[in-house]
Amino acid sequence: MNSAYKNTCFLWLMLSLLCTLTGCLSKRRGPAPILSNANYNKGDHNGIPTDVLGSSGFFNRSGNLMQDYADLMEVNVHELKNERLYQFINNWMGTPYAYGGTSKHGIDCSGFAGLVMDEVYGKSLPRSSEEQATVIKRKYERQLKEGDLVFFSFGSSKINHVGIYLHNGRFVHASTTKGIIISNLKDTWYYKAFKRAGTVK
Repeated sequence: MNSAYKNTCFLWLMLSLLCTLTGCLSKRRGPAPILSNANYNKGDHNGIPTDVLGSSGFFNRSGNLMQDYADLMEVNVHELKNERLYQFINNWMGTPYAYGGTSKHGIDCSGFAGLVMDEVYGKSLPRSSEEQATVIKRKYERQLKEGDLVFFSFGSSKINHVGIYLHNGRFVHASTTKGIIISNLKDTWYYKAFKRAGTVK
C-alpha cells in the first residue's frame, strides 16, 4: 500500500475512535413519522434488531407490534404502557449509527434519545449524552420504568452513551456498530459500563 492510502486509513480509524470515545452529539430536527399499529409489518427484514444474548440478531415478528415487543422483552403485553413509544422506536429500528446524525440515514445515541423524549413525551433534552445525564431525577436500577434514560461510560470515565429503558432490563439505543437496536442492560458489555439512570425532569 502506498503512504497516502495508509495515512487516509489511519485518519479514518482515529476519527471513528474519537467519535466513539467522546460520546454522542446531535441536533434534533423535525418530527419523524410514526407507524400505526394497523400498518405494522415485517419492514426491511424479518425481525426486530436485537443483540440480547441468545438471539440471532433479530427477533421474529408476528405482525402484532405490541405483542412482538412484549415477547422480545419477555413481559405481558399489558405491561407496555405507551403504544406511541413502541410505534416510534419500531419506525427507527435498524437505522444505522452516525455521529451527530438525526435522520433515517444515520443517528447517534443522544440524537435518538432526544427524538424519543421530544416526540413521545414532549420533553426537550440537551444535545450530548453527558449533558442529558445532568437533567434526570436519578433512580436505582430496580426503580426503572418505561421511558427512563440509562447512561453508560465506554472507554472513558465520562458518560458517553445513552439509551431508553423499556422493560425487564431491555433498552433501546443507537449502537455505534449496529444502529438502533434493543439490548439487555444485564449483558456484560453494557452492565460493566452502566453508570446511572433516571427520569427526565
